[in-house]
Amino acid sequence: MTLSASHLLPIALLLASNVFMTFAWYGHLKFPNHALWLVVLASWGIAFFEYCLAVPANRIGHRVYSAAELKTMQEVITLVVFAGFSVLVLKEPLGWNHAIGFGLIAAGAFFIFHGR
Repeated sequence: MTLSASHLLPIALLLASNVFMTFAWYGHLKFPNHALWLVVLASWGIAFFEYCLAVPANRIGHRVYSAAELKTMQEVITLVVFAGFSVLVLKEPLGWNHAIGFGLIAAGAFFIFHGR
């Protein structure tokens, strides 16, 4: 399969949306002394931008990918973004068990895309 702009744009949008969502879901962990209601509101505000990217990614992507393929891409991208965030922002190391678990998920993604 040749990757065109129609194939790449949804991936780029999902990547950007997952950066926002990872910060919305986990960024507040850097601020444990802030009130819960405050971090919920801040996270909700960040998540708005995630939706502004994820919804178009899925709308555009569904022209060339199935819904299952889009969801699979989103999950793999989420793990990649989260792994980087965990190490770089939260300073939490990833171990061999994480690598094996993520690898098994990637193997599942392989089968999703090779069932066509």
